[in-house]
Amino acid sequence: MSAVLFDFSGTLFRIESTESWLRAVLAEAEVSLAEPELLRAVRALERSGALPGGAPAVERVPEELAAVWEIRDKSAELHRAAYTGLARQVPLPDPALHDALYARHMTPAAWAPYPDAVEVLGTLRERGIAVGVVSNIGWDPRPVFRAHGLDAYVGTYVLSYEHGIQKPDPRLFATACAALGVAPGDTLMVGDDRRADGGAAALGCGVHFVDHLPVAQRPDGLRPVLDLVG
Repeated sequence: MSAVLFDFSGTLFRIESTESWLRAVLAEAEVSLAEPELLRAVRALERSGALPGGAPAVERVPEELAAVWEIRDKSAELHRAAYTGLARQVPLPDPALHDALYARHMTPAAWAPYPDAVEVLGTLRERGIAVGVVSNIGWDPRPVFRAHGLDAYVGTYVLSYEHGIQKPDPRLFATACAALGVAPGDTLMVGDDRRADGGAAALGCGVHFVDHLPVAQRPDGLRPVLDLVG
């Protein structure tokens, strides 16, 4: 292999828990909730899938958001509308908190790299293997990579909202391969979503899947990549 493409959320990084997310926003806004009320809000936000990069929704996406939800990663505006729309299904003391929650999820503090991410990316660079990030997303994750010391390993970022195209559309993977100057047949795509990331196979890329788990539960999920690329 000449290159490895990685997904962002659930592959190289994982978002904080819903409880941490809500507590951080309430603290920043200096809003207090009784503990039972706070925990009820956490459970409701989890069920709705309002935290981008968090656990998938348990509840069905409301009908009024369904159309936006399907194309949410094609633009920053659609992404914000979809996720703030889900968050607003959960009453909070101040309506502004829903926008604050969305803003919080884009900050480096809300994300943690998986424990083996630096090791794997560093080893790939030592072997002369190019690295790209291909993500369905509605905002720029580059500051997250920089804040956690991973940006130096990434040769290109191909982000759905910057191209108006979502994975599994093979054009996103083709754009990344072209940016890195590699052939798809010499490229491995690593991701946690079998449908979205599996789209790279249509281009001729190899595909490897990891489990979308909390950071503490997946200490070495990326290491098999080093054996796959040789």
